[in-house]
Amino acid sequence: MSPTIHLSQQPEADELLGRSPLAALVGMLLDQQVPMEWAFSGPYTIARRMGADDLDAAAIAAYDPEAFAELLKEKPAVHRYPGNMAKRVQVLCQYLVDEYGGDASAVWQDVQNGAELLGRLKALPGFGEQKAKIFLALLGKQYDVRPTGWREAAGAYGEQGSYRSAADITGPDSLAKVRAHKQEMKAAAKAAKGG
Repeated sequence: MSPTIHLSQQPEADELLGRSPLAALVGMLLDQQVPMEWAFSGPYTIARRMGADDLDAAAIAAYDPEAFAELLKEKPAVHRYPGNMAKRVQVLCQYLVDEYGGDASAVWQDVQNGAELLGRLKALPGFGEQKAKIFLALLGKQYDVRPTGWREAAGAYGEQGSYRSAADITGPDSLAKVRAHKQEMKAAAKAAKGG
């Protein structure tokens, strides 16, 4: 049974995120420089524009790059930087095809522990240390992917009862708490810089 996800705050987009490992990965990739709900609704928008009910890594990787960029640029755009993100999504999908036969869930299947999973996530194009830890926490907290030591590998994002990231969003209330936490972190960073 698919988990109930509330990352995009849109039922159809959240349903896709709950049943599609690739949609979840693409949503996480898109989650930068835009509101989280916008990022996580992106996979649904891409699938619809491709005339599909799910994302297919091989189909996206093989898509003409200019045409794929146009899909993401179409109004409303999938991201603030749709051309750049179109390239990133295609690079991620090509990596999944090359390394995992196009199966996004293979990234976390059969891992021995949280550290191994973190290593696999950090190897994904577009996934640095922080994004990998957030996605690992998301997998553990909402997708029931919990290899030994997953919370430790996710760092602060894995803490139970925290409201730090997309991993902690289960509805409008938790979204507001995560947003407030992010604003506090930005204010603290600005204050530390003396600005």
